[in-house]
Amino acid sequence: MDIGFLIAISLKCLVIIAVFAGIGGYITVIERKILAFMQRRLGPMNMGPYGMLQIIPDMIKLLTKEDVVPAGAIKPIFKIAPVISVIATFTALSAIPLLPEFTIFGITVSPIIADINIGILFVLAVGSTAMYGPLLAGISSNNKWSLIGGARAVSQMISFEVIAALSLLAPIMMIGSLSLIDINNYQVGGIQNWLIFTQPIAFILFMIAIFAETNRTPFDLIEFEAEIVSGYATEYSGLRWGIFFVAEYAAMIIASFLVSIIFLGGFNSLWIIPGGVMILLKVAFLIFLFLWTRAAWPHIRPDQLMEFCWKILMPLAILNILITGFILIL
Repeated sequence: MDIGFLIAISLKCLVIIAVFAGIGGYITVIERKILAFMQRRLGPMNMGPYGMLQIIPDMIKLLTKEDVVPAGAIKPIFKIAPVISVIATFTALSAIPLLPEFTIFGITVSPIIADINIGILFVLAVGSTAMYGPLLAGISSNNKWSLIGGARAVSQMISFEVIAALSLLAPIMMIGSLSLIDINNYQVGGIQNWLIFTQPIAFILFMIAIFAETNRTPFDLIEFEAEIVSGYATEYSGLRWGIFFVAEYAAMIIASFLVSIIFLGGFNSLWIIPGGVMILLKVAFLIFLFLWTRAAWPHIRPDQLMEFCWKILMPLAILNILITGFILIL
């Protein structure tokens, strides 16, 4: 294999991981400021202009805080569980085209690590393995609340993975490809070609599914902030606790890129706006939507969530597939 190719892929991996980990951490500060604004508070104000450098003391705290491992915990599994979550999240990122190709210093750069023809399938399959992090964390913690949180996490994530996959079947039937680049290219030609207009039900179902899978309000039952305990993460502290939530916020960014590429025209240019700027604007809007719902929507109970998934979303997803199939046949 060409050594230059390996160096290029390694550099892409390092840059993308560093950028996404940094942005994922910084979104926590943006989230606190947005929530404060919506609740008529100031939020962080002491570190940097308007508190926008609050990430610095937050990182120092995480890195220096004592890393406690419960005496009765299964230590190897307890320690590796956060790593599983973050590895699964960043591996799923490798098949997503983040920007259109661009040239720098005469070198053409393709902002995707692995351009594979089953991109959607790869992202869904690898991303689903992230559920082993919360599951193993809950099982190994020697805490009944952690165990309940881990079980609840798996039941929720498995259920909504089914909805996410079924919701994407209809767009895939129209396009005839599992490649995210093919899906992006299918929407060339203007806003009227975006799949959100031809597949609105699939868009709504997929948005609901990724809200549940990324543990965002109103479906944040994996690590339920309204409870006294913190679900599967109850026994975690310091850096390992931080790794779980870097993975969670990075997954939110990845989900925003997926929605932008599949339903919102991807990185195709619009009017005078370049494609790279367009997809960043779409991702920024979707991230704001994730943060806004946390301030505006109430939580729902686990039984309501499961009933909503299997009795409402599942029939809608299957019905949408059938309707799409009939339309394509006709």
